Amino acid sequence: MQTNHIGEKIIALRALKNTEPTEFAKRAGLSLNQLDLIESGTSIPSLGVLIRISRALGIRLGTLLDDSEKEGPAVVRASDWQQGYSFSTHEDKNREHLTFYSMAPNKAGRHMDPFIVDIEPGENKQLPKSSHEGEEFLYVMEGKILVAYGTDVIELDKGDSIYLDSIVEHLVTTPGPKARILGVVYVPV
Repeated sequence: MQTNHIGEKIIALRALKNTEPTEFAKRAGLSLNQLDLIESGTSIPSLGVLIRISRALGIRLGTLLDDSEKEGPAVVRASDWQQGYSFSTHEDKNREHLTFYSMAPNKAGRHMDPFIVDIEPGENKQLPKSSHEGEEFLYVMEGKILVAYGTDVIELDKGDSIYLDSIVEHLVTTPGPKARILGVVYVPV
């Protein structure tokens, strides 16, 4: 899938709502430059930024990630999910090193967004936490993760899980080799 897929959708949805870039950037809590980089496909936004954009557009998060919507169940075969749509925050060295794979592409009207997330070990500097509306469920499939949640740091090993309120500032990293989690994000529309 093209890297500017998300940017093209934002442009189209913004045009549909007749919203100028300056007004929209302010509503989404972005600089005009950030919005331009995202819309041009030069920068791939983090999950927190995608959520702010979807809220500013009045849509669910999945609308930005889907190619088309389908009624009924969304089936993703084990052999296909890594070929599916993914987005990453690797381009921004101040953010988490995460790659997201959508596990419900094309599902119409969903209220949750499930992802398989690969987490690369980050640099030794302190990465910023982020927050957004909603809730998250994280299940560790491989490796070990650290969840900085508010003032706490919670270590989770393979098979462990955490359910958290996303409004509290949080950050997910791995202290060692790559980790893989199942993450389910719920953002109220």
